[in-house]
Amino acid sequence: MQNNTFSTLFVGQNRIKLLAVDSTNNFLKDLVSKSEPLPEGTVIMADDQFAGRGQQENTWHAEPGKNLTISILLKPKFLPLNQQFLLNMAISIAINKVLTGYVANGFSIKWPNDIYYFDKKLGGILIESSVIGNTIKTAVIGIGLNINQQEFAEELTKTATSLHQILQEDVNLEELLIEICSQIESLYLQLKAGNYTFLREAYVDKLYKLNKPAIYRQNGEIFEGIIRGVTDLGLLNVERNGEITHYNFKEIEFLNHI
Repeated sequence: MQNNTFSTLFVGQNRIKLLAVDSTNNFLKDLVSKSEPLPEGTVIMADDQFAGRGQQENTWHAEPGKNLTISILLKPKFLPLNQQFLLNMAISIAINKVLTGYVANGFSIKWPNDIYYFDKKLGGILIESSVIGNTIKTAVIGIGLNINQQEFAEELTKTATSLHQILQEDVNLEELLIEICSQIESLYLQLKAGNYTFLREAYVDKLYKLNKPAIYRQNGEIFEGIIRGVTDLGLLNVERNGEITHYNFKEIEFLNHI
């Protein structure tokens, strides 16, 4: 374990750096399950995450030593269960804000929690919560960002990008981690203070394809729709033929490359 000189109050103050691990989320969840309590804000960082996961058990591929693969322990016991999507909003906004500091335009949040640069994916978030009764005991925040990777597998060249490909130069991963921890702590404290309206508006404002006609698929049916926002529960609001339909995770597919 390392104590850092981060300017944060708690996020990143306790950091564990690994050379290789199957999944930083799995590693952190295993630590949490042991008897000794971990401080809130503990960060797991891996040079090589060889079995990273995304939403719905999708796999996440990252070139060793080139990218940012981390997990952060939070304890949002203050957050009502029916508002837990706000945590996803806070994390997504934080990462978007950090990346916008490197490139002013082009970043967005593809619902529910992918980080996009124009029409290409740069990263993603996986939040795994432990709930006891009506309380969120812990939340393990997994974050994978393509940072210094210069090339991708052929099947990903049209759909994935990295900060290096955008900037044409490497980014210091340690400095980036400090910025992300600082922003996440700032937005998390906004959440704790109950600034729900601010978080919802900031998240919706950065939604990929917001208010733009685009092509989607549901149960094999391809249709044109317009994203109009999200519900308090995190469902996606899509306007179809003048009416708003709500979609849960994996109920709707974005078709960017038809």
